[in-house]
Amino acid sequence: MKSIVVAAVLAAFVVPSARSGEAADAPVFAYPIRTTVLDNGLGVVSVPFDSPGVVAYYTVVRTGSRNEVEPGLSGFAHFFEHMMFRGTERYSQEQYNDVLKSLGADSNAFTTDDWTCYHMTIPASALATAVDVEADRFQNLKYDEAAFQKEARAVLGEYNKSASSPFLKLEEAISNTAFTRHTYKHTTIGFLADVKDMPNQFAYSKVFFDRWYRPENCTIVVVGQVDHDQLLGLAKTHYGSWRRGTEKVEIPVEPPQAEARSVKLTWPSPTLPILALAYHIPASDPADPDVPALHALREAVFGETSPLYKALVLDEQKAESLSAYADPHRDPSLFTILARGRKPEDVVEIRKRIAEALAAAVKTPIGADRLKAIQSNLRYGFAGELDSPDAAARAVAESIAITGKPDAMNTLHAAYGRLTPADLQRVAARYFTSTNETAVTLETENP
Repeated sequence: MKSIVVAAVLAAFVVPSARSGEAADAPVFAYPIRTTVLDNGLGVVSVPFDSPGVVAYYTVVRTGSRNEVEPGLSGFAHFFEHMMFRGTERYSQEQYNDVLKSLGADSNAFTTDDWTCYHMTIPASALATAVDVEADRFQNLKYDEAAFQKEARAVLGEYNKSASSPFLKLEEAISNTAFTRHTYKHTTIGFLADVKDMPNQFAYSKVFFDRWYRPENCTIVVVGQVDHDQLLGLAKTHYGSWRRGTEKVEIPVEPPQAEARSVKLTWPSPTLPILALAYHIPASDPADPDVPALHALREAVFGETSPLYKALVLDEQKAESLSAYADPHRDPSLFTILARGRKPEDVVEIRKRIAEALAAAVKTPIGADRLKAIQSNLRYGFAGELDSPDAAARAVAESIAITGKPDAMNTLHAAYGRLTPADLQRVAARYFTSTNETAVTLETENP
C-alpha cells in the first residue's frame, strides 16, 4: 500500500557521480525485454539478468483503488492483495505456503492507486512450479464468507494501525479535498466507513474479483536466468485456458480545479506541525513533455541540494523535513510538497518561502550546470537501483502498470536528457497556481 511517508522518503535527492564512458542517450534500462501476449490477453514478459540460478516472478494486475468506482465499496483492490493468499482447491493456504517454503521463495504483495503486484524471488529451477501455483490461484481462488469476513476485519486492523500516525489522516485529507470526482479521491486502503462495512460485502467481493482478475488485465514478468520460449510454453500450459473478462467500467474524469482549497487538521497527541501543498498534474505519460520537466523541477526546488532545502532544513532549521513527490499514475494526479515544521509558528513562514521558491522557478531559469546535475541524478539514480532481478522486475512491472509498456522508463529518461531551463519555467508557471492548489495543515490539538 502506498504511503505518504514512503513517497516523501523516496523523493530524497542525492547526486551520484557520473559514470565515465556511458553514453547519455543510451537506454537507461539496458536489459533486453521480450514480450508475448497470449490469445486470452495475458502478457508474458521476460528479461535476462545476470543472476545465476535466481529469477524474480512478478504478476502485475492493472487494478488499484483507481478501479473502485462504486460508492461505498472502496478498498477492495487492497483487500484482494490479502485474499489472494487464501488458497484454492488444489493448493490450500497452508499447502501454498509449504510450496513456497520448500522453494526458499521470498514472496509478498502490495497495492497502489493504480495496480496490485504479487512478487516472489525463487530459484530459476523452480520456475515451472511457480507458474503452476500462481496460475492456479489467479484462476481458482476460493474462499467462503467466514474467511472473507476474517480477512476484512484484518484489513480494518491494518487501517487502525496506520491511523495511529498522523500521515494517514493527512493523506486522506489531501486526496479527499483535491479530488471531487475521480477515484483518486480515496486512498488505497479505502474510506474508513467502507472498510468498516467490508465484512458485509461478501457478494460484491466476488463481483470485484471476477471483473478485474482477468488475463487481459494481467502480465507476468520474469527477470533473471530465464529463457523466454520456456516461460512462454509454461504460460500457455497453465494460463492458456484462463477466460477473458467481459465487464467494463468507466473511471470518472476529474474536472479542472478552479479555486484554491484548504483543510486544517488537528492531532490529539503531540506532533510536529505538517504542511502539505498539492497541485493537479498530468498522468505519467513519458511522451508528455510536462512529465519529465515536473520531475526535474521537483529536484531543483525541493531536493536536498536545493537552496530552499538548505535554508529551511539545514541553516535556519525551521523545517524538520522538506520534500516533494509526484508518484507515477495512470490518470492525472498530484504533485505534493510536504514540509514538517519544528514549531507551529514557523508553518506560515515555511509556506511563504515555498511560494517564493515556486515564483522564482517561473521567473528565473535554472543554471545549465545545475540542470545537468539533476539530469544525471535522475538517470544514474534509477540505473543504480537496478542491482537485482527483483529491482529490475519491479521497474518493468511498474512501467507496464502505469503506461501499458514494459520499457516506458527509457522514453522518460531520454526526455530528461532533452530538458531545457525553459521547460522547467513552463511547468512551474502552468501548474503551481493559486487556483490549482490544495493546502492541508496538521497541528497538535492543544499545543
